[in-house]
Amino acid sequence: MLKRLKKNYVFLLFTFLVLYFFFNLLSGQRGLISYFEKKQILKDLKKDENSIKNHIKDLDLKNSLLSDNLDLDYIESLIRERLLYGKKQETLYIIQNHDTKN
Repeated sequence: MLKRLKKNYVFLLFTFLVLYFFFNLLSGQRGLISYFEKKQILKDLKKDENSIKNHIKDLDLKNSLLSDNLDLDYIESLIRERLLYGKKQETLYIIQNHDTKN
């Protein structure tokens, strides 16, 4: 039996190395499966980054409208929206959505 092992030593070593590299290729922190998971995470993070950048641009625009040179139309729209004020002889309608999902 020892003679067989000595004869097949190179073959056994080669088989072990191939199996070792194959399993490490598929699994592990740097494996193929982990690569696709990290690729998906990167895609989600880029989407979140774009969303946050758009939100920051919107807030910058609103902030610039409320700077030293006041935009009266924008302030009036804010007052109407948040405080539900209107002008004289103006009727305001508040539409409430009542979903009845049971």
